Amino acid sequence: TRSTDSLLGAVAKVLGDEGIVLENSTALLEPLLAKSGVLTKRAPTSTESKNIDYGRGVAMNLAQYDIGQTVVIAESACVAVEAMEGTDATIERAGLLMRSLEGDASTLSRTLTVVKIAKPNQDMRFDVPVVGLKTIGVMHKAGASCLALDAGRCLLLDGAAIIDEADRVGVSIVTE
Repeated sequence: TRSTDSLLGAVAKVLGDEGIVLENSTALLEPLLAKSGVLTKRAPTSTESKNIDYGRGVAMNLAQYDIGQTVVIAESACVAVEAMEGTDATIERAGLLMRSLEGDASTLSRTLTVVKIAKPNQDMRFDVPVVGLKTIGVMHKAGASCLALDAGRCLLLDGAAIIDEADRVGVSIVTE
């Protein structure tokens, strides 16, 4: 297959066969790994918590196929699944779909929950889940109000700036 795991695993094997040892890509980035718990001022609502539980189950099942690391959930239903387009494009697509279902974009309710996980056997030497500041803006524009991540297994590239922006626009960020 040409999945990320297969391709990167093949490169790692070739390098290993040549005596090159690949180190964990997060070894020097540990301060940027998401800490455990609620990272923002606002904790997830009960609806968002239900979406997170459902989304984690969906994402874990999809992870075995190495499809993507992000799902977008509304009312315990999967709205979008990440494939090759990446996290931000997945969230944008979910927002567009919800607008088409709800009508006027000005009345878009904050119903989307974004769940981004590491695969159960995620090779932390490469392909580590990452969230940047742009993702919070994309979430806000799409109508997403909550972001759930894996603690210690997802990089927050802009560190405190991500949390500050999420607080500013009312997005809850929580990790398990």
